[in-house]
Amino acid sequence: MERCKGIKKLTENRFLNLYEIDARTNSEKPFSYYFASRNSEDNLKLKTKQNHPEGIVIYALLKEEPEKIVLIRQYRYPLDTYLYELPAGLVDAGETPEQAAIREMKEETGLSLEVYQGGADFLRKPFFIGPGFTDESSTSVFGFVQGNVSKSFCEDTESIEVIFADKTMVREILQKERVSLRAMLLLMNFLQRKEGQKPFEFLEV
Repeated sequence: MERCKGIKKLTENRFLNLYEIDARTNSEKPFSYYFASRNSEDNLKLKTKQNHPEGIVIYALLKEEPEKIVLIRQYRYPLDTYLYELPAGLVDAGETPEQAAIREMKEETGLSLEVYQGGADFLRKPFFIGPGFTDESSTSVFGFVQGNVSKSFCEDTESIEVIFADKTMVREILQKERVSLRAMLLLMNFLQRKEGQKPFEFLEV
């Protein structure tokens, strides 16, 4: 059975748009299904059947103190409050996820990212974020950072505090603060690292 009979673009925004699907239920009854996408109408994933990442999330440890991870505390307009996250961002046209991660880390924190290339490649493939309302997917980039924190690269709409967190701080943040789901899932790996283990041993699966 064909579940999607047609699609209609409902908004015109350069960042994100709303689409309406002429959809069918399991019993073939018609209904309207709405979702948001950063992709152009021709590049929607329900049309292309391809999974390219729109975004990246960065799991970055301090080069000189790998027992600390880089977190950000960022104001989010839809929540009207601050959220603890890992550095993240969008992949620009012509960029690889690794290039996007290096650029985003510099823009959000002022730090320089050295990408870690080891471990299983499949853990770096794009994974979907919220398929009930968007076709967006994101991939993880891992590495080490060094340098000095700076806000000079942030956009005027961004309010970001950079945090170098050890296990004790990470555990306290997860217990008491608002945290993004992507950050929570990756921070579980950080908390599980035992003394003597390599920083990215969890990627060797």
